[in-house]
Amino acid sequence: MSVYLAIFIVLSYLVWIKCMYCRHRRTLVKTLAHLMNVSPSRETKGADVKALFVTAHPDDECMFFAPAILRLVELNASVHLLCLSEGNYYNQGAQRKQELLNSCAVLGIPDSRITILDHKDLPDNPKAEWRVSLVSSVIVKHIRAHSFNMVLTFDGRGVSGHANHIAIHKAVSHLASTGQVPNDCCLLSLMTVGLFRKYISFLELPLSWLLPSRLCCFIGPWGYGRAKDAMFCHRTQLLWFRYLYIVFSRYMFVNTFRIIPQGPKNLKIY
Repeated sequence: MSVYLAIFIVLSYLVWIKCMYCRHRRTLVKTLAHLMNVSPSRETKGADVKALFVTAHPDDECMFFAPAILRLVELNASVHLLCLSEGNYYNQGAQRKQELLNSCAVLGIPDSRITILDHKDLPDNPKAEWRVSLVSSVIVKHIRAHSFNMVLTFDGRGVSGHANHIAIHKAVSHLASTGQVPNDCCLLSLMTVGLFRKYISFLELPLSWLLPSRLCCFIGPWGYGRAKDAMFCHRTQLLWFRYLYIVFSRYMFVNTFRIIPQGPKNLKIY
């Protein structure tokens, strides 16, 4: 009897996930249209969205943002990537740059929409304190040059606590608070979740769907396969714990974002 009950619970859960995914396909366009203040017509879908993902290192794009990238690409949005370093901490910058291009090809971002910086004051180093004023300047110039209407980046904890990730969040928050971003540009950051939720794999999907968020993007089995393939492009980074990450991290299955409010507030900049 217990075996049948377990099978019933598993099948019910899978059916629930399938229903969530089908409903998500219908509601995502409306959510984006509301954020962008564009028409959610079936003809345009996400074509009016010009999104910029801002990351710190090669592999961030697939480790933390693959579900959102894949869903936006699926909706025919114009998806771009700004990576603020080549990932040269172990003197592998040239190789990691190529790995990033390969990963983005899997995710659906062409080379022409990828910008990878190699700035002496923005080193790939978890102990380096990137100047928020410099990071802000780089990001806002890129936004204005390409007229993006959506920017997506890390949360306040940098997901993994990496100092370079946190600097990017502070920089985008600074741009929002000082009114340097065009009014039609929506700024979104990943939502911070606890350690338990980070590593319960696809079991986290119902929580992400039910709990409040401004934008939720999750992927089905085909999407997870592409996210995994993108991770495998980063051969230099595939240490043993990365394989565990691929299996257990929620960020391989779902991204939830909140709006970074635009308006004056006190924010320490250095």
